[in-house]
Parts: sequence; C-alpha cells; structure tokens
Amino acid sequence: MIYHFSKRCTQAMRVDFLNEPELEFGVSKHVDIRFGLMNYGPLDIASNTAPTQIKYGIVGTPETVEGVEAWFDRCKEEIPPKPSKQPNLFPNFPGFELDSCFHSTLVTDSRMKRTIPQRTFDELSSNYQPNQVISACVEIFLKEFTYLTQNTDVDVLICAVPINLAKLIFLYDEEEPGITDDDTTTVREKKLDFHDLLKARAMHVKKPIQLILPATYDVSKRIHQKQRLGYFRQLQDEATRAWNIHTALYYKAGGTPWRLVREPSELTVCYVGVSFYKSLEETMMLTSMAEVFNERGQGVIVRGGIADISKNDRRPHLSESDAHDLLCFALDLYKAEHHTLPARVVIHKTSKHNESEKEGFQAAIKEKAIHSVDLISVDKSFSRLFRLGAYPPLRGTLLHLDEKSHLIYTRGSVDFFSTYPGMYVPRPLIMYCDDVEQTPKFLAKEILALTKMNWNSTQFDNFFPITVEASRNVAKILRYIDLKESIEPRYSYYM
Repeated sequence: MIYHFSKRCTQAMRVDFLNEPELEFGVSKHVDIRFGLMNYGPLDIASNTAPTQIKYGIVGTPETVEGVEAWFDRCKEEIPPKPSKQPNLFPNFPGFELDSCFHSTLVTDSRMKRTIPQRTFDELSSNYQPNQVISACVEIFLKEFTYLTQNTDVDVLICAVPINLAKLIFLYDEEEPGITDDDTTTVREKKLDFHDLLKARAMHVKKPIQLILPATYDVSKRIHQKQRLGYFRQLQDEATRAWNIHTALYYKAGGTPWRLVREPSELTVCYVGVSFYKSLEETMMLTSMAEVFNERGQGVIVRGGIADISKNDRRPHLSESDAHDLLCFALDLYKAEHHTLPARVVIHKTSKHNESEKEGFQAAIKEKAIHSVDLISVDKSFSRLFRLGAYPPLRGTLLHLDEKSHLIYTRGSVDFFSTYPGMYVPRPLIMYCDDVEQTPKFLAKEILALTKMNWNSTQFDNFFPITVEASRNVAKILRYIDLKESIEPRYSYYM
C-alpha cells in the first residue's frame, strides 16, 4: 500500500496495518461471521442452554403474519447467493433448521399468532396525524404482545409491520436523523419513532421484539424514497436479509452466535460505552448511560445521572461524582451478572474525557480494585487517506497522528471480500487516548474487533465499535422511558 501525505505532515505520522480480527465460533475461528457460522456453528453449539427451538409469537395483519410465516418457512431451506464476482461478500444462507449451521429452528402455533384487521391501520392512517397513528399503533401491538406473554411461553415476539405503517416509519427516517455527531440524541419535535417507542413501552412484557418490514419477505413492497421520486429505498439481497434476521433472533432467544477471541494469558475485560440523551420533553439536561460488554457480547444496560454541557467544548460531560457513581453501579451489575469483577475496564465515549470524568472513573477503579483502565474517545474524522489504485484504504489501516490521536479505518477495502463493500468513500474513525495504559495499536485492535460484535449485522465492517453503537441505540429508547420506571438490563431488548 502507498499512501500520500503532505511533506509537512509526514515527519510526525506513521502508518500501521492491523490484520482482520478473528472471531470464535462453535469449534474454531474465522474472520467472517457468516462463514464462521456456516463452517463451525454458533459459539454455544455444545451448550445445553443453546436455543435449539425458538418459539416466536407474531402480531400483524392477516397479510403480514402470513407473509412473515411463509418467508420463515422459505428460510428453513437454502437461500441462494446474490450473483456476484465477490462470492465471499454475498454468500448463500444455508437455512435455519436443526441440521443446518445454527442447529436451531423457529416454531409457532395458532395460540402464538394475533392478527389485527388491516382496516384498523387504514382508518388510523386516514383519520389521524402521524404522531397519533404511531402512538395508537404502539398501543395496539403492545396489547397483543402482553396477551401472548401472559398466555404462551414464547421466546421472542415478532412485529409484522403493516405496509402503511412502514411507509410512515420511513417517512420520518428520511426527514430527520436520530443522532447527531455531537454525541447527543436529537429529539424529533412532535414526531415519535415507532421502533423506539414500541420497545420502550414493551419493557414490561419482558420478551425481546423483532420488527419485520413487508419488503423483507416481499420485494414488491419496497418503499419509495420520498426525496427521489421513482426510486426505491435500497434493499439487501435476500440471503443477507435472512442472515441478519435469523442471527438477531438467535441472539434474542438467548443464544451466543460468536465472541471475541481472548488469549488465556490476557486479563478479563469489561467494555463500557457511555452516551448521552435528552428527555423526550427536552425539560431535562442530557443524561448519561452506559452499555457494558464482555468478550462474549453479553451486555448490561445502566442508566446514569444528569450530565452538563461543558462551556469549553459544548459537549455533554459528567461531574466527578456522577462519573464515579455510574462506573461503580455498572461494575456492581457486571459482578451480579458474571459473578466476578473484570481485571480491566475499557471506556469508550464519543466526547473526550474531561478532567472531572477522568478523576471520577479512576476513583471508581481504585475503589473496586480493578487492575487497569483505559479511557478512550472515538468520533468520525474528516481526514482521509488516499491509496493508489481503484479502492479505498484497507480496513485496519491505522495512522498515528501524534501520541494521543490516531485514525483507524473500520470501514474500507477488505481482502477477504476482494473489494470495498461500501457505496461511498469511507471515513476513518479517530481515536483519542485520553488516559490509557495500553498502547494505541493494542487499543485500535480492540476497537476493530468490537466493530464485529453487532448482532443486527453479519457483515463485519460496522463503523463504530459495539460499545458506542449500542449505547446510542439504547439512548434512543431510554428517552421514551420515565426515570422512575425500571428498565431491562439485557441489550437484546433494545436492538
């Protein structure tokens, strides 16, 4: 690889390359999630607790329930790959059955199905404003989900979204983003998000929910783009859709598809992502939360205290005492979940750790007798590297700007795919070593590996590590939940 820099910059910079991290599956390791599952099975393949039979309850219109069921039946057999010159990028889906790679199957019966007349959604869509429609639809689905969890032993709940509700969901998605680059969840004024509101309101049913849109199982029901008339929203190929949906269902049913590779000599690690969000009414200052992950990807959700906007960088930050209390509470929950404390803690934020946060986190580490801690902030970078040839820099390219600042390509050209799998010129992620004990290269390797721990995607080039990605996803849902209400601690309820 040859990269170009200005003469002024090259004296202080150097480039490293990080090999693609492997993941651990049932009987071996692989760099790719789909090939790892196909060849070696899920991580818990030999466990007695692996979900070999996933009982799903489903709610929707007669048409959407029938459509989802028919597609699930189709996915029991092989889904052929998308025709491509890069077969590793678009593999086939081998089927979801006991004799296939997941060694699991989806089952349901008439008691686990609840249908709602299509006219109910038609009347709502024609007579009420979008916010009212979304609120009413959430209550309709919530009522049926409550019935299913009280009267059946379902493992997961399927929301088979009606087409007119799907159009409304995408209308909002195109009009306004959900999260800004300044680490603050934007509140859509007078607009509600169906996905987030449903998951927030359904916390009490204590079963994970999977939304399935009509286009997932019927491409003729793709949604038109509002801003480009005559164009449809982009849709993944069917095999990829099957991989993503079934992997998510396996995880939500309690399975562990894969995990990070950890050498026996390495310290046990707890990865924490800290994010901030505004209350729905915008009457409260930004509030912090943390998502705790171990190498198996088992997360614990923690809702923290009030945050303040710093006068120095106009970003949300915690006070020293709140940072201390947040991490102590997170580690207490971690111990309750895993019966032990980690030897090392890694904290990821998308705003730099200020002195108050550093002192608070370090005090918690000392109080809990943790061996070591690394405080890191990550964000999108506007700097780019240019590589000779037709493709962008390789994923894993690491540019050291100075002692504390480093650029890492978590998206880019991938040797295993023999191509760059994205649509646009990739941007690198910038990593700031705010207060660290490990080397920048070691920390960058961890971030690269953590981008592969997203249970909603089986293509392994996610931009942010799961710590940050999950904390943002959780924040979008928590803003719909009153601070006095209890929340589910498992990440499967938020994804």
